[in-house]
Amino acid sequence: MSEQIPFSASSSPPSHPGTGGHPPNDELVNPEANLQKKRKGLSRVWHATGYSLAGLRAGWLETAFRQEAIASVVLVPAAFWLGRNWIETVLLAGTVILIMIVELLNTGLETAIDRIGPEWHDLSKRAKDMGSAAVLLSLLLCAGTWSMALFEKFAA
Repeated sequence: MSEQIPFSASSSPPSHPGTGGHPPNDELVNPEANLQKKRKGLSRVWHATGYSLAGLRAGWLETAFRQEAIASVVLVPAAFWLGRNWIETVLLAGTVILIMIVELLNTGLETAIDRIGPEWHDLSKRAKDMGSAAVLLSLLLCAGTWSMALFEKFAA
């Protein structure tokens, strides 16, 4: 079981120099933040792995991430068949995995922006559009890499 940290929203937090007496944001959002900072060695790795798996589970709730993950089940093994050497194999598989990485980052960005509030703001729109553009660029990189590899294998 996880260790409990005594924290109450009604209790006054300790004074923090340089922050106007307010605690850093991570203490307000996540009372376990201090505990995580104190963990060392395998305990830290174990808990960090749990947080990473929670992120993958959260990503799985997104349709785009699910589609990309399912495509990767086909494309990553296909990279071993299509790649003529280990460099090509890594490039082919890596571009597929890169899409999933960028999608997770984009989803995290959008989630954080949505957390701020539902009202429309130009900066929020711009940030979301840039995240979407990053996903598009990773898709284009993957499509270009796979197109060249397929061309080399079958047309050259």
